[in-house]
Amino acid sequence: MIRLEARSLSVDLGGRRALDRIDLSLEPGRLTVIVGPNGAGKTTLLRSLAGLTEPARGDVFLDGASLARMRAAERARSIAYLPQGGSVAWPLPVASVVALGRLPHGETPDGLSEAGREAVASALQAVGLQGFAHRPATALSGGERGRVLLARALATQAPVLLVDEPVAALDPRHQLVVLDVLKARAQGGATVVAIMHDLTLAARFADDIVLLQQGKIAAFGPPETVLTETRLAAIFGIRAQVLEQAGGLLIVAESSLPDV
Repeated sequence: MIRLEARSLSVDLGGRRALDRIDLSLEPGRLTVIVGPNGAGKTTLLRSLAGLTEPARGDVFLDGASLARMRAAERARSIAYLPQGGSVAWPLPVASVVALGRLPHGETPDGLSEAGREAVASALQAVGLQGFAHRPATALSGGERGRVLLARALATQAPVLLVDEPVAALDPRHQLVVLDVLKARAQGGATVVAIMHDLTLAARFADDIVLLQQGKIAAFGPPETVLTETRLAAIFGIRAQVLEQAGGLLIVAESSLPDV
């Protein structure tokens, strides 16, 4: 099991400081959800954890090894990254798109090992698309294509899975399907990090919440300690009730607050 860490991580984008001195240790076996208002730095943080941005200072470490010093192939086998709003441009069969997740292992869709074939089949089943293997991916709905791309990331079988807004285009049932998949990956020993906007879903499924504000960590910990009414008011600018239920927290936004 692999720990992912950011140490004194700062990132500059477009002449501004997008992340400022981030210290974060993400444990295997836990689902961590990143939340925060628009422009808080959520996607920049996720891309940085994947080694896809150049830090102004600090570094990201995978089990104590600097990502910046890792070979690209080794990093691709260790970290599966699913960006927001990914697309499928070619009418490849769904199974072939998912099989692209095996490229870091030196396998191609037409040259899968037995382990690769099992990984693809398992990924398709996990996202509920096992009956779609031979359909052209471009013929699917946007939500279905999103699940195909998640399956591609799962097929890599990387010990770290980073996903940016994985439920944004999904109906309520498939939001729960995808979040169950992410939770299961974490419970299986992976380090799983997701960006989400739905605070109630985040509170229900996350083991830990990272709350970002203006490129800094405002709070980090279990949902009940991070998503308080006071923080929702101060950071999101909303008046909300945070109610405890058997399935987790229920966050009811009642009104927006005037800009200060």
